[in-house]
Amino acid sequence: MKLLLTTLLLAGGLLPGQAAPLRTLIIDGQNNHDWKGTTPVMKKALEASGLFTVEVATAPGGGGPELAAFKPDFAKYKVLVMNYNGAMWGDATKKALEEYMSAGGGMVVVHAADNSFGQWPAFLDMIAVGGWNGYSDKSGAYLRWKDGKQVLDTQPGKVGSHGAQHEYVLDTRAPKHPIMAGLPAKWLHASDELYDFMRGPAKNATILATAFADTKFGGSGEHEAQLIVIDYGKGRVFHTMIGHGPEAMKCVGFITTLQRGTEWAATGKVTQKVPADFPKADAVSLR
Repeated sequence: MKLLLTTLLLAGGLLPGQAAPLRTLIIDGQNNHDWKGTTPVMKKALEASGLFTVEVATAPGGGGPELAAFKPDFAKYKVLVMNYNGAMWGDATKKALEEYMSAGGGMVVVHAADNSFGQWPAFLDMIAVGGWNGYSDKSGAYLRWKDGKQVLDTQPGKVGSHGAQHEYVLDTRAPKHPIMAGLPAKWLHASDELYDFMRGPAKNATILATAFADTKFGGSGEHEAQLIVIDYGKGRVFHTMIGHGPEAMKCVGFITTLQRGTEWAATGKVTQKVPADFPKADAVSLR
């Protein structure tokens, strides 16, 4: 038996009863943020969990025929991680993503990836809310947290904003959701952008965590959704607005929610334990 286990390990095979790693694709190549710096950080964090094998599909810069020819085979993967914020994909690629998600695919949308594709209605349905490039108050409601519940504010107004980067507390709003189960009610996130005034259809969306966008840092003065899950067809989306750059991604809160959110998007379940070094309400934790 010991010889069999050794042989399996040396061959890179699975131990008896061990699940195959979840095949994962990070998509990058265009972003007004440092995608060349953040993609390796996320790849390392996901692979460190032991649950994922991660590949990267890098779209060509700009638009035109080269971008139209960018056609990752989404169906090969259990979950996609969007680190892309740029020009619109070709029609065939857009259709392939819609079909993948409708059929039960998983997707994780990280920070500025929710600035992309403001004129693509199906993508807005997938991510619930977005901001900036092509987004307006015509994109949908302002997703707010008021009086202990999520609210869709349909009044016209500002779309997509953030103040100065700073440390801020995330408040757990859905403690029974698999991604959040076992996490503290409050935890201090490393210095990062804090998105506010995000708008979209917000159909089939659940806010998992919010953060108070303090006006002294240029924020909205509201508790803003920062972690969201969305059902799209048979598919699942985890939308995290934190993670502006490699430094913010050192936060154990970012790492843990990325790992757990990616597993949930892929399988609908979370098997990972909360790490001992998870942030406290008054203390940032970095790796």
